[in-house]
Amino acid sequence: MKKQVAVIGLGRFGASLAATLTNMGHDVLAVDSSEHDVQAIATQVTHAIQADATDETVLSELGIKNFDIAVVAIGSDMLSSILATVLLKRLNVPFVIARASNESHKEILRKIGADRVVSPENEMGERMAHEIRLGKVLDYMPVGAGYGITSIEAQAEFAGQALVELGLGPKGKNAIAVLLVKRGNEVIVSPSMGEVVRPGDTLIVAGSDDNLESFLSRVLKKSEK
Repeated sequence: MKKQVAVIGLGRFGASLAATLTNMGHDVLAVDSSEHDVQAIATQVTHAIQADATDETVLSELGIKNFDIAVVAIGSDMLSSILATVLLKRLNVPFVIARASNESHKEILRKIGADRVVSPENEMGERMAHEIRLGKVLDYMPVGAGYGITSIEAQAEFAGQALVELGLGPKGKNAIAVLLVKRGNEVIVSPSMGEVVRPGDTLIVAGSDDNLESFLSRVLKKSEK
């Protein structure tokens, strides 16, 4: 569903977010006080405006209250981040996402009414730590303490074996659920445990970090022999 999104703050995080949302088909208003940053993204978003997002009159004139979502992507300037978030909530933007640079900043943003607070650097660091721990994975997304979803490239010895033979599935010996199998342009959702793995397949699996690490360590040892 197409949404109207305002992204305030066009550093690396904000600019990347604004451009990606535009590519997804959303209407994006990119706002920053820096003329250079606005010009750099002008051709990649629906609208790019140089403006002071800590000025309520300016935000009102931009019609910010008509947007579905506003993202305060300001990083290092905590005061501007807090002021912009307060004003967006005062102007009744339905959903405000704010970026926090540290735990104190995060707590303040929550208290002043941000609907969601994100810490991209911390979250990326956590994901990278899990990926390093788990070894040969393509990506990792935490879903709870000690649990996550990750994608695994099918190893050579997987080919020709059914998922059940690999000990996968919630009742398998590895206690790892297979959510999807990506095979070229085909995506098999909730595959049966009788699904036979083919060379080049990517498995999207979920389980505890301990089970994922144990399974992957055994697989990698076999592949190294």
